[in-house]
Amino acid sequence: MIEITGLTKRFGASLAVAGLDLSVGKGEVLGFLGPNGAGKSTTMKMVTGFLAPTSGRARICGHDIENDTLAAQTSIGYLPEGAPAYGDMTARQFLSFIAEVRGFRGADVKARVEAVVAKTELDPVLDQTIETLSKGFKRRVGLAQAILHDPPVLIMDEPTDGLDPNQKHSVRALIRAMAPEKAIIVSTHLLEEVEAICTRAVIIDRGRIVADGTPAALLARSRHHNAVTMVLPAAQADIAKNRLKSMNDVESVEQTVLRVGLVQLTAFPKRGALLIENVSALAAAERWDVKELYAEAGRLDEVFRAITTHDAARAREARA
Repeated sequence: MIEITGLTKRFGASLAVAGLDLSVGKGEVLGFLGPNGAGKSTTMKMVTGFLAPTSGRARICGHDIENDTLAAQTSIGYLPEGAPAYGDMTARQFLSFIAEVRGFRGADVKARVEAVVAKTELDPVLDQTIETLSKGFKRRVGLAQAILHDPPVLIMDEPTDGLDPNQKHSVRALIRAMAPEKAIIVSTHLLEEVEAICTRAVIIDRGRIVADGTPAALLARSRHHNAVTMVLPAAQADIAKNRLKSMNDVESVEQTVLRVGLVQLTAFPKRGALLIENVSALAAAERWDVKELYAEAGRLDEVFRAITTHDAARAREARA
């Protein structure tokens, strides 16, 4: 439903996006990640027709965004960075205006507005002017206009920016509910959002794709993937650390003093081996006074730092 081929954007001598190839199918929620200045927003602006590429193509449901712009944009719901809107309009007026822009008339306008207001929980502020709304409510107005015409493709830049935890939960639930019938791209700095709603994640750096896979596949690249952490009294720490080190599938063990009398041990596996059952059995057999014991799926922020250009370069320099 989204096809990007060789998409490139230059601003003078600066190369912002460097020949991206990417496709997103129906039912996919793609997390689009990268450091500041990596080219995320520029890519989304080109895909939606807001910005012309220097070269390359973007197609939405088979329609070329440059050569068949109206048909392509009809299929897109777009939530840009900042969610610009007319501040002197009420939320109701703005959404009704968007419905008319999208081609709805009469009773259909009211029906569309009522439907998205219910989905985005905008009832309490529906008749307030947008300029008086909190950042969170402004963001939800922006989301409502993006989904008003029930588009097959959704492209959203930081959809939960400014929302409180309850609002984030509601918006993420809405995205998951819509996902089976749409192709969705979500650009975000919130790595927990990728794990919460995305079926796939792409990381770009300096305008190039440096990783593409499911969240689980990216987590498996983390040093903490399947690592086991144990919290126990300091008096038992040395013995426990040595016993953990002696296990066949343990690569290393790190120790952290949490507070006086309490220590955290983390056992890192060799080649992602599963440790939790054997570590749990060892702790029970040795009768250690374990306060906490858990395994980690991995840490996406660790993977993100490791594979973006600057951190990868520093890592190479450290090894040299």
